[in-house]
Amino acid sequence: MIEQYQSAIALAIFLITYAVIISEKIHRTVIALIGACLVILVGILDLEKGISAIDFNTIGLLVGMMIIVGITRETGVFEYLAVKSAKMSGGEPLKILAALGIVTAILSAFLDNVTTVLLIVPVTFAITSQLKINVWPFLFTEILMSNIGGTATLIGDPPNIMIGSATGLGFMDFAFNLTPVIIVIGVVTIFLLQYIYRNQLDTTQELKSNIMRMNEQEQIKDHALLRKCLVVLALTILGFLLHQYVHLESSVIALSGASLLLLVSGKDVEHALAAVEWPVLFFFIGLFVIIGALEEVGIIEAVAKWSLEATGGNMVGTGMLILWLSAIASAFVDNIPFVATMIPLIQDMGRLGGIADLNFLWWCLSLGACLGGNGTIIGASANVVVVGMAEKRGVRVTFIAFMKTAFPLMLLSVVISTCYLLLWYFYGHLQAAVIALVIAVALAILSKALSVRLLKGTK
Repeated sequence: MIEQYQSAIALAIFLITYAVIISEKIHRTVIALIGACLVILVGILDLEKGISAIDFNTIGLLVGMMIIVGITRETGVFEYLAVKSAKMSGGEPLKILAALGIVTAILSAFLDNVTTVLLIVPVTFAITSQLKINVWPFLFTEILMSNIGGTATLIGDPPNIMIGSATGLGFMDFAFNLTPVIIVIGVVTIFLLQYIYRNQLDTTQELKSNIMRMNEQEQIKDHALLRKCLVVLALTILGFLLHQYVHLESSVIALSGASLLLLVSGKDVEHALAAVEWPVLFFFIGLFVIIGALEEVGIIEAVAKWSLEATGGNMVGTGMLILWLSAIASAFVDNIPFVATMIPLIQDMGRLGGIADLNFLWWCLSLGACLGGNGTIIGASANVVVVGMAEKRGVRVTFIAFMKTAFPLMLLSVVISTCYLLLWYFYGHLQAAVIALVIAVALAILSKALSVRLLKGTK
């Protein structure tokens, strides 16, 4: 009897799981695991198919990078970078805002977004306390730039990790095709944030001097460990750059780096593994099984057919639909389950439409899902974490207040992405990359010139 209604049951489990995740009434890991267990208990998937639905390459990559970052953060190098950036800005608030935003973006390209903001936010409070200025513009900048920077690489954001694992696209594919437009979006975003907050960050010359007296060297807690971590990080990143050519999965590179660092650092294994965000991993596992059930009963294929009919199989139309749907949806719901659903959908669209090269659609999904998280407080995990840390320190911001500034900036980033993707599709990715880099340089020069004017105006 149950077999006759498997499609309806699988869809119901998926929708209920999604609804509960959005409501945040139950921890998302708990509800994902419950949903995964249900699809096996009712017979939609057997245990073997359930396990095969799990993308262990994604899980392995996350585990490896979490261990490496967990050990590296103990050295204090990230705090060092934040203080050094503030001093290089001469204590000028608007320049510090840009510097911390850039540091956040760069770190987020190679580390987990949540880890990045956890490291940068405490230092930000210390710097703004010294300057006696409002901390929120800096925190807001770091939220946006963490999500923007994370979009640039394979390992920068979970959606990219999932896309890369499912498609075989490598580190250099993401870096070459997405980094140019992310540079443009980052420059534009920082310039606009400097403009928005130009009259809210006044301070005195004496307080600026306090920043210049901060000693960044004091932030380094273990120089010997730092040297070991930097060597292993460099080798790991080199591995990511070459993994396509040596035919190794990205998870193998990350886990190898983590194992090497555990060996050379002499860190206690149990302590190192405590840095792994196990709830996140089991959330992924539960989602993979639930999506596997949708594939098993043919729902993913049915939606793919409908999407092809709606766009007439037109690649550009399909790509723009994916980009904007991903961006708007990811502003209000977690982008991880959304991307987990979209990946098999796009794969089926390619199979049914006879499309051999789906790269255009993958870049649309990546840019939409990652950048869309900037739209609201709940759009990405980094947003929620920073707002929570701010509230603990007495800085409160409402959903609407955040959205008033964030949503238009998010839409602008998607508009820029749209232009870039159309250039990429019609003129080739090399030409698009060159054009985007030229625009980025021009915008950087313009931003620098206007920033100087803004700084003069605030004195």
